[in-house]
Amino acid sequence: MESQTLTAIEGLQVGHAQNLEGPTGCTVILCPPNTVAGIDQRGGAPGTRETDLLRPMHLVQHVHAVLLAGGSAYGLNAAAGVMRYLEEHSIGFNVRVGVVPIVPAAIIFDLDVGNPTIRPDAAMGYTACTLATADPVTEGCVGAGTGARVGGMFGMEFACKSGIGTAALELDNGVRVAALMVVNAVGDVVAENGQILAGVRQPPEGKSFVGSLKALRTLSNLTPTSNTVVGVVATNAQLTKEETNKIAQMAQDGLARAVRPAHTLMDGDTIFALATGSAGPANASLIGAYAAEITAQAIRRAVQMATPLAGLPVGSDFRQSLE
Repeated sequence: MESQTLTAIEGLQVGHAQNLEGPTGCTVILCPPNTVAGIDQRGGAPGTRETDLLRPMHLVQHVHAVLLAGGSAYGLNAAAGVMRYLEEHSIGFNVRVGVVPIVPAAIIFDLDVGNPTIRPDAAMGYTACTLATADPVTEGCVGAGTGARVGGMFGMEFACKSGIGTAALELDNGVRVAALMVVNAVGDVVAENGQILAGVRQPPEGKSFVGSLKALRTLSNLTPTSNTVVGVVATNAQLTKEETNKIAQMAQDGLARAVRPAHTLMDGDTIFALATGSAGPANASLIGAYAAEITAQAIRRAVQMATPLAGLPVGSDFRQSLE
């Protein structure tokens, strides 16, 4: 397996587009034909599009792309550009008089990082499609992760820069599992041993991590902004719609392992699951278990691959303060 990113799943293509003056951006995942999708949405403040149809007992069985974007609810406008690109290539749900591309989407809130009037739009969504490739996915402060940050519990002056991360692994018989995550958490991203990789910094100097659970006890409520992790887990296994939804649900366990706290009322935590089917039938429970592991890895990479931007430092500058 050459790619250790989401494009390790053959047929998937990923494209980023961004505006560094925002900073903000979007990421599109173009899917091969007959890709089955599911979703698990657990945060209390989601910003999503075309998610109901992903659940069982709905007509549409396949999706053609998934969009992840900054810009809060404004960023959902980028899906129009993705739809235009797909329609131009005659890709979509056949409605006899043409096609209707199925493009589920989820957004993060990055309006408080820079210029709130700069947001992903249809043109940016279209551009991301033209840049989509099966090459290994670029990580860090690109695409939907351009304006991402973590540790905003005490405000941006005590936050750390985050971004987009991805990881992949191969199981038996050629079955692969991969994840791509945009990390914009209100609290901390932690390593397997509990070490804080990036997160809330201690006021007033901001030179050390305070620990998000400790910080949460000092607040009457979280800041009234959306603090969200959104992303995609994917496999090349052949799964039903019900199984794919279960994979998305199990992947949320990985989010909870790497993000502290997760799924709060101010979060929009949303994970899509994709099954391309090229590897044939497989054990959905096994895939779900590894989807959780690979989701946690991708989340950690999102902060590890980030670079300073918009005045926000990276978490690695503060790790030594945990002694």
